[in-house]
Amino acid sequence: MVSLHHPSPLGSGPRPGARETIVLLAALMALNAIAIDAMIPALEDIASHLGVVEENRRQLVIIAYTIGFGVGQLFWGPLADRFGRKPMLTAGIAVYVAFAFLCSAAPTFEMLIIARAFQGGAAAASRVIVLAMVRNLFEGEAMARVMSLVAMVFMVVPVLAPSIGQAILVIGPWQSIFWALGLYGLAVGTWAFLRIPETLRPEHRRSLGAADLLEGARAVVSDRQSLGYTLAQTALFAGLLAYIASIQQIVFDVFKRPELIGLVFGAVAAPMALASFTNSKLVGRFGLRRVAHSGVVAFALLALGHASVATLWGEGLAGFVVGQALVLASFSFCSANMNTLAMERMAPVAGMASSIQGVVGTVLAALAGFAIGQAFNGTQIPYLWGLSICGATGLALVVLTDRGRLFEKLQDAHAPAPRAPAHQAG
Repeated sequence: MVSLHHPSPLGSGPRPGARETIVLLAALMALNAIAIDAMIPALEDIASHLGVVEENRRQLVIIAYTIGFGVGQLFWGPLADRFGRKPMLTAGIAVYVAFAFLCSAAPTFEMLIIARAFQGGAAAASRVIVLAMVRNLFEGEAMARVMSLVAMVFMVVPVLAPSIGQAILVIGPWQSIFWALGLYGLAVGTWAFLRIPETLRPEHRRSLGAADLLEGARAVVSDRQSLGYTLAQTALFAGLLAYIASIQQIVFDVFKRPELIGLVFGAVAAPMALASFTNSKLVGRFGLRRVAHSGVVAFALLALGHASVATLWGEGLAGFVVGQALVLASFSFCSANMNTLAMERMAPVAGMASSIQGVVGTVLAALAGFAIGQAFNGTQIPYLWGLSICGATGLALVVLTDRGRLFEKLQDAHAPAPRAPAHQAG
């Protein structure tokens, strides 16, 4: 088991063990997955109830949340670096809960989309602060293993969430899903408030002055490893978001099996969870780069292969599910490792780094994923080729970042990290 330490916590609050910490961090990050995936079975009901005629507009329920989630990360990181991880996490979850209930009361589709964007912006606190906490508590490959274990628990949510959404729709209207999101946020927020300690070191507490923020941002975007792996992760994440935005229409309209949406989503997500668990074992043996590079190569080749087979010979629903399970399982060997590599040298500016990387990664990925989803033409082919482009772009960015040296443990990986900005809070 990964050892856990709390470096100079600001308070004397409770300090959970490693297992509870990992499960709690995963539960916090699952706020986002369940807010997206539980909605998928309800998109048709939402569109019907709120008078949405154009089918592709349903995707905005997913995309608006994701864009809000991306933009919101820009604010939570600096605030967490100034005021501490715990109070900002508590505030973010409280706002998330409030907007979940507001979504349930939206009288129009436009109001729902606005509320979803703000709900995503509030949920961004969990992503930014969880990554900053993991960076505060762990180093190097231990950090990658923890991120993989968090991701493993996190990946179980997509397996269950669509089925949970369907079950809720059996006993209540689509608004009931938002009530469930609010109650879940309230429960996990209370757990975090009672059990999680402050992890921000006093010497890393920073002001919100413009000079300090700009200096911290410069440290993040000027670091080749931070920027390169953030952009590579963005390309692959765009493919995942395109899948989430498109899967309801593909299952309903292409394969004509709406009753199988939960099973299809689970069949693709379950290998992702297994791959995340496997990744936590592999990084200690083979290293971050080797596993991450293997994952992105597999993603690119499998996505291209699936698109080619479907275009040239066609496929049934079973073939589609198998192909997507293989491609997106490869994503699990990239995600945690690329996040770790992007954050590896960012300890002095962890909150700012998590914010900037999250904004870039989420907003650009959401826009690209939305563009791929909007290309839906009654077949899965535009989506599959869009996924292939995402994989090829991610691979090209990794090659450029590490100067063509794939599968190597690079010596410069342990070069001195950027200095903390000189303008520290008093």
